[in-house]
Amino acid sequence: MSLLASHRRHGVIPRASGAAAAALKARASAWEAPLTETPGVLSLFVWGCELRLTAETDSARIELLAPEARLIGTLQDSATEIFAEAGLEVAWDRVDEGALAPGLSVMRVAAVIRRSPGFLRIRLQGPEAARFGETSLHFRLLLPPPGRAAVWPRVAASGRTSWPEGADALHRPVYTVAAQQGDCLEFDIFRHAGSPTCDWAMSGVEGSQVAIIGPGGGWCPEGPALSLFGDQTALPAIARMLDLAPHLVSGPVRAWIRAAPEDLGALADDPRLTRTDDLLGALAAANLPQGHVWLAGHAPEARAARQHLLARGWPRRDFTAAAYWD
Repeated sequence: MSLLASHRRHGVIPRASGAAAAALKARASAWEAPLTETPGVLSLFVWGCELRLTAETDSARIELLAPEARLIGTLQDSATEIFAEAGLEVAWDRVDEGALAPGLSVMRVAAVIRRSPGFLRIRLQGPEAARFGETSLHFRLLLPPPGRAAVWPRVAASGRTSWPEGADALHRPVYTVAAQQGDCLEFDIFRHAGSPTCDWAMSGVEGSQVAIIGPGGGWCPEGPALSLFGDQTALPAIARMLDLAPHLVSGPVRAWIRAAPEDLGALADDPRLTRTDDLLGALAAANLPQGHVWLAGHAPEARAARQHLLARGWPRRDFTAAAYWD
């Protein structure tokens, strides 16, 4: 697997190469990530990066390779956590102790707009906005508790990210980038009672600072066809993929959405979209072309969709069934 590795980190785990290898294999299986094995060497590939584990006489040597600084920090955080769960401690050649967590960007809230009866659009502004519009759809919004000054996560001496706890614990919901241009990034919030994010957005936050971390969570699936299914919480992700699909999908693209008509916006006139009140029924009735099937929404529906697609003979690699809420 080719890889642009302009950033590297090295570490050593004393006296535990067998346990380290077992921990890495278990995580590769859990993540369904590619893992190659040659005599004495394991290589895990994730996020365009490589975690290489080499067994030595009385230790295990770790090498991290990544195309950018953010990803090398993220991979170091994950590697430290993988081996710590097995009771192993990594001695790293470099740790950016005290730095903001990898991928964290502090932004300014430029605007809060009522996009439709069911959605608010938030516009953030900051010098790192551009990277949130590439390669991944999602990010985490980091909100401090109301009335408290923000305490952002930072890199600990171990290489792991240390997150604030207790009274300073952050609310960390995941959102989809709706639009990105220049130093601005926009995302949509589904308005509903009991949402800390809605309460924050409607409390006069224009001009204040907030942090986001990422991006992550995959990109618009490429291939010969794309079939999208989702409820109102998945509407921003579906809208984003419909926007990206002409550049990534060679054949038919269709979407079925369970959402109020007044929340569809420009999608109401998109011939690729069908509004439905029965998401699983629409999935069962659809003549799905060979390609990728993507569904997101309520956790029970995501589980049922996964079972349905497997029963129809869809390979696991050719569909996504994500729980956006429970």
